Amino acid sequence: MAKQSKKEMTVEEKLRKLYDLQLIHSRIDKIHSLRGELPLEVEDLEDEISGLTKRIERVQSEIDELEGEITTKKNVIKDAELLIKRYEEQQNNVRNNREYDALSKEVEFQKLEIELAEKRIKEFQARIDTKKEALDEANTKLEERTNHLNHKKSELDNILKETEKEEKALQKMVDEVEEEIEDRLVNAYYRIRNNSKNGLAVVTIERGAIGGSFFTIPPQQQLEIGMRKKIMTSEHCGRILVDPNLAAEEEERIASLFDK
Repeated sequence: MAKQSKKEMTVEEKLRKLYDLQLIHSRIDKIHSLRGELPLEVEDLEDEISGLTKRIERVQSEIDELEGEITTKKNVIKDAELLIKRYEEQQNNVRNNREYDALSKEVEFQKLEIELAEKRIKEFQARIDTKKEALDEANTKLEERTNHLNHKKSELDNILKETEKEEKALQKMVDEVEEEIEDRLVNAYYRIRNNSKNGLAVVTIERGAIGGSFFTIPPQQQLEIGMRKKIMTSEHCGRILVDPNLAAEEEERIASLFDK
Protein backbone atom coordinates (compact mmCIF):
# COMPACT_ATOMS: atom_id res chain seq x y z
CA MET A 1 0.00 0.00 0.00
CA ALA A 2 1.39 3.42 -0.96
CA LYS A 3 2.32 5.70 1.91
CA GLN A 4 -0.37 8.31 2.54
CA SER A 5 0.83 11.83 1.71
CA LYS A 6 0.95 14.33 4.54
CA LYS A 7 -1.80 16.90 4.59
CA GLU A 8 -1.12 20.45 3.52
CA MET A 9 -0.41 22.73 6.45
CA THR A 10 -0.18 26.46 6.83
CA VAL A 11 3.11 27.98 7.94
CA GLU A 12 1.60 28.68 11.36
CA GLU A 13 0.56 25.03 11.72
CA LYS A 14 4.07 23.95 10.77
CA LEU A 15 5.57 26.31 13.33
CA ARG A 16 3.24 24.97 16.00
CA LYS A 17 4.14 21.37 15.17
CA LEU A 18 7.86 22.15 15.17
CA TYR A 19 7.56 23.86 18.54
CA ASP A 20 5.52 20.91 19.84
CA LEU A 21 8.32 18.63 18.72
CA GLN A 22 10.80 20.79 20.60
CA LEU A 23 8.70 20.82 23.78
CA ILE A 24 8.35 17.03 23.75
CA HIS A 25 12.05 16.52 23.09
CA SER A 26 12.93 18.94 25.90
CA ARG A 27 10.83 16.79 28.21
CA ILE A 28 12.69 13.67 27.02
CA ASP A 29 16.01 15.50 27.49
CA LYS A 30 14.98 16.28 31.07
CA ILE A 31 14.34 12.58 31.68
CA HIS A 32 17.73 11.71 30.21
CA SER A 33 19.38 14.31 32.45
CA LEU A 34 18.07 12.42 35.49
CA ARG A 35 20.42 9.62 34.49
CA GLY A 36 23.31 12.06 34.63
CA GLU A 37 26.61 10.40 33.86
CA LEU A 38 25.36 6.95 34.87
CA PRO A 39 25.18 5.47 31.35
CA LEU A 40 28.73 6.65 30.62
CA GLU A 41 29.95 5.43 34.02
CA VAL A 42 28.40 2.01 33.39
CA GLU A 43 29.99 1.86 29.93
CA ASP A 44 33.41 2.90 31.29
CA LEU A 45 33.21 0.30 34.07
CA GLU A 46 32.22 -2.41 31.59
CA ASP A 47 35.20 -1.50 29.41
CA GLU A 48 37.53 -1.51 32.42
CA ILE A 49 36.21 -4.88 33.60
CA SER A 50 36.66 -6.30 30.11
CA GLY A 51 40.27 -5.06 30.09
CA LEU A 52 40.94 -6.47 33.56
CA THR A 53 39.43 -9.83 32.61
CA LYS A 54 41.67 -10.08 29.54
CA ARG A 55 44.69 -9.08 31.61
CA ILE A 56 43.90 -11.73 34.23
CA GLU A 57 43.52 -14.37 31.54
CA ARG A 58 46.83 -13.33 29.96
CA VAL A 59 48.74 -13.35 33.27
CA GLN A 60 47.23 -16.69 34.27
CA SER A 61 48.26 -18.11 30.89
CA GLU A 62 51.81 -16.85 31.47
CA ILE A 63 51.84 -18.45 34.94
CA ASP A 64 50.62 -21.74 33.49
CA GLU A 65 53.35 -21.59 30.85
CA LEU A 66 56.05 -20.92 33.47
CA GLU A 67 54.77 -23.77 35.65
CA GLY A 68 54.99 -25.99 32.58
CA GLU A 69 58.61 -24.90 32.13
CA ILE A 70 59.32 -25.79 35.79
CA THR A 71 57.81 -29.24 35.28
CA THR A 72 60.03 -29.72 32.21
CA LYS A 73 63.14 -28.69 34.16
CA LYS A 74 62.23 -31.01 37.03
CA ASN A 75 62.01 -33.86 34.53
CA VAL A 76 65.44 -32.84 33.20
CA ILE A 77 66.78 -33.12 36.78
CA LYS A 78 65.20 -36.56 37.26
CA ASP A 79 66.66 -37.80 33.99
CA ALA A 80 70.07 -36.38 34.87
CA GLU A 81 70.01 -38.04 38.32
CA LEU A 82 69.18 -41.38 36.73
CA LEU A 83 72.03 -40.98 34.25
CA ILE A 84 74.44 -40.04 37.06
CA LYS A 85 73.46 -43.14 38.99
CA ARG A 86 73.92 -45.30 35.90
CA TYR A 87 77.32 -43.76 35.05
CA GLU A 88 78.55 -44.18 38.63
CA GLU A 89 77.52 -47.83 38.56
CA GLN A 90 79.36 -48.28 35.27
CA GLN A 91 82.47 -46.72 36.79
CA ASN A 92 82.67 -49.71 39.12
CA ASN A 93 83.06 -52.02 36.15
CA VAL A 94 85.45 -50.08 33.91
CA ARG A 95 88.51 -51.78 32.44
CA ASN A 96 90.80 -48.78 32.23
CA ASN A 97 91.29 -45.18 33.28
CA ARG A 98 90.15 -43.83 29.92
CA GLU A 99 86.67 -45.33 30.35
CA TYR A 100 86.55 -44.12 33.95
CA ASP A 101 87.46 -40.54 32.91
CA ALA A 102 84.87 -40.59 30.12
CA LEU A 103 82.16 -41.63 32.57
CA SER A 104 83.37 -39.01 35.05
CA LYS A 105 82.94 -36.35 32.37
CA GLU A 106 79.40 -37.59 31.69
CA VAL A 107 78.62 -37.43 35.41
CA GLU A 108 80.04 -33.91 35.60
CA PHE A 109 78.01 -32.84 32.55
CA GLN A 110 74.77 -34.16 34.08
CA LYS A 111 75.55 -32.38 37.35
CA LEU A 112 75.94 -29.13 35.38
CA GLU A 113 72.60 -29.86 33.69
CA ILE A 114 71.02 -30.23 37.13
CA GLU A 115 72.56 -26.98 38.36
CA LEU A 116 71.37 -25.14 35.25
CA ALA A 117 67.87 -26.62 35.55
CA GLU A 118 67.67 -25.67 39.24
CA LYS A 119 68.78 -22.13 38.41
CA ARG A 120 66.13 -21.87 35.72
CA ILE A 121 63.48 -23.25 38.12
CA LYS A 122 64.36 -20.51 40.63
CA GLU A 123 64.10 -17.88 37.90
CA PHE A 124 60.76 -19.25 36.71
CA GLN A 125 59.46 -19.40 40.28
CA ALA A 126 60.50 -15.79 40.95
CA ARG A 127 58.65 -14.71 37.81
CA ILE A 128 55.62 -16.74 38.88
CA ASP A 129 55.62 -15.09 42.31
CA THR A 130 55.72 -11.63 40.71
CA LYS A 131 52.92 -12.51 38.30
CA LYS A 132 50.81 -14.00 41.09
CA GLU A 133 51.09 -10.73 43.01
CA ALA A 134 49.94 -8.86 39.91
CA LEU A 135 47.17 -11.43 39.46
CA ASP A 136 45.97 -10.98 43.04
CA GLU A 137 45.91 -7.20 42.58
CA ALA A 138 44.00 -7.52 39.30
CA ASN A 139 41.47 -9.93 40.84
CA THR A 140 40.94 -7.58 43.79
CA LYS A 141 40.48 -4.66 41.44
CA LEU A 142 38.13 -6.72 39.25
CA GLU A 143 35.99 -7.59 42.28
CA GLU A 144 35.84 -3.93 43.34
CA ARG A 145 34.96 -2.75 39.83
CA THR A 146 32.34 -5.49 39.42
CA ASN A 147 30.66 -4.51 42.68
CA HIS A 148 30.79 -0.85 41.64
CA LEU A 149 29.32 -1.73 38.24
CA ASN A 150 26.47 -3.70 39.82
CA HIS A 151 25.69 -0.74 42.06
CA LYS A 152 25.70 1.72 39.14
CA LYS A 153 23.60 -0.63 37.00
CA SER A 154 21.09 -0.94 39.82
CA GLU A 155 20.86 2.87 40.07
CA LEU A 156 20.43 3.18 36.31
CA ASP A 157 17.86 0.37 36.14
CA ASN A 158 15.79 2.01 38.86
CA ILE A 159 15.78 5.33 37.00
CA LEU A 160 14.94 3.60 33.72
CA LYS A 161 12.04 1.74 35.34
CA GLU A 162 10.69 4.96 36.82
CA THR A 163 10.83 6.83 33.51
CA GLU A 164 10.31 4.05 30.96
CA LYS A 165 6.54 4.46 30.70
CA GLU A 166 6.71 8.25 30.37
CA GLU A 167 9.54 8.11 27.84
CA LYS A 168 7.66 5.62 25.66
CA ALA A 169 4.58 7.84 25.74
CA LEU A 170 6.67 10.88 24.82
CA GLN A 171 8.39 9.03 21.99
CA LYS A 172 4.97 8.05 20.66
CA MET A 173 4.03 11.72 20.70
CA VAL A 174 7.22 12.55 18.80
CA ASP A 175 6.41 9.94 16.16
CA GLU A 176 2.87 11.25 15.78
CA VAL A 177 4.02 14.86 15.37
CA GLU A 178 6.72 13.85 12.88
CA GLU A 179 4.11 12.05 10.80
CA GLU A 180 2.28 15.34 10.35
CA ILE A 181 5.28 17.42 9.31
CA GLU A 182 6.93 17.22 5.92
CA ASP A 183 10.20 15.29 5.89
CA ARG A 184 12.21 18.32 4.79
CA LEU A 185 11.29 20.23 7.94
CA VAL A 186 11.78 17.21 10.19
CA ASN A 187 15.27 16.70 8.80
CA ALA A 188 16.08 20.40 9.20
CA TYR A 189 14.79 20.31 12.78
CA TYR A 190 17.04 17.36 13.71
CA ARG A 191 20.03 18.88 11.95
CA ILE A 192 19.66 22.07 14.02
CA ARG A 193 18.93 20.11 17.21
CA ASN A 194 21.99 17.87 16.78
CA ASN A 195 24.22 20.91 16.29
CA SER A 196 22.88 22.58 19.43
CA LYS A 197 24.57 21.93 22.78
CA ASN A 198 21.29 22.20 24.69
CA GLY A 199 19.20 20.38 22.06
CA LEU A 200 17.11 23.45 21.24
CA ALA A 201 16.17 23.71 17.56
CA VAL A 202 13.07 25.90 17.97
CA VAL A 203 13.20 28.91 20.30
CA THR A 204 10.95 31.82 21.16
CA ILE A 205 11.58 35.54 21.21
CA GLU A 206 11.92 36.99 24.73
CA ARG A 207 12.07 40.77 25.17
CA GLY A 208 13.36 41.30 21.66
CA ALA A 209 16.08 38.65 21.85
CA ILE A 210 16.44 34.97 21.06
CA GLY A 211 15.39 32.95 24.09
CA GLY A 212 18.36 31.94 26.21
CA SER A 213 20.81 34.24 24.41
CA PHE A 214 21.77 37.90 24.05
CA PHE A 215 21.23 38.03 20.28
CA THR A 216 18.65 40.75 19.60
CA ILE A 217 16.09 40.51 16.82
CA PRO A 218 15.41 43.68 14.76
CA PRO A 219 11.84 45.03 15.19
CA GLN A 220 10.98 44.35 11.55
CA GLN A 221 12.04 40.72 11.86
CA GLN A 222 10.11 40.39 15.13
CA LEU A 223 7.04 41.62 13.28
CA GLU A 224 7.53 39.07 10.51
CA ILE A 225 7.97 36.27 13.07
CA GLY A 226 4.74 37.35 14.78
CA MET A 227 2.85 37.21 11.46
CA ARG A 228 3.69 33.49 11.14
CA LYS A 229 3.78 33.67 7.34
CA LYS A 230 7.14 32.01 6.88
CA ILE A 231 9.58 29.88 8.83
CA MET A 232 12.42 32.10 9.99
CA THR A 233 15.75 31.16 11.50
CA SER A 234 18.30 33.10 13.50
CA GLU A 235 21.25 34.37 11.51
CA HIS A 236 23.38 33.93 14.66
CA CYS A 237 22.59 30.36 15.72
CA GLY A 238 20.44 28.92 12.94
CA ARG A 239 17.55 28.03 15.25
CA ILE A 240 13.93 28.28 14.12
CA LEU A 241 12.18 31.28 15.70
CA VAL A 242 8.59 31.49 16.99
CA ASP A 243 6.74 34.36 18.60
CA PRO A 244 5.96 34.37 22.36
CA ASN A 245 2.19 34.06 21.95
CA LEU A 246 2.43 30.95 19.80
CA ALA A 247 4.99 29.49 22.21
CA ALA A 248 2.77 30.17 25.24
CA GLU A 249 -0.25 28.58 23.59
CA GLU A 250 1.63 25.43 22.60
CA GLU A 251 3.35 25.16 25.98
CA GLU A 252 -0.03 25.23 27.70
CA ARG A 253 -1.49 22.68 25.29
CA ILE A 254 1.44 20.27 25.48
CA ALA A 255 1.63 20.65 29.27
CA SER A 256 -1.99 19.49 29.49
CA LEU A 257 -1.03 16.39 27.48
CA PHE A 258 1.94 15.70 29.79
CA ASP A 259 -0.33 15.87 32.83
CA LYS A 260 -2.80 13.31 31.51
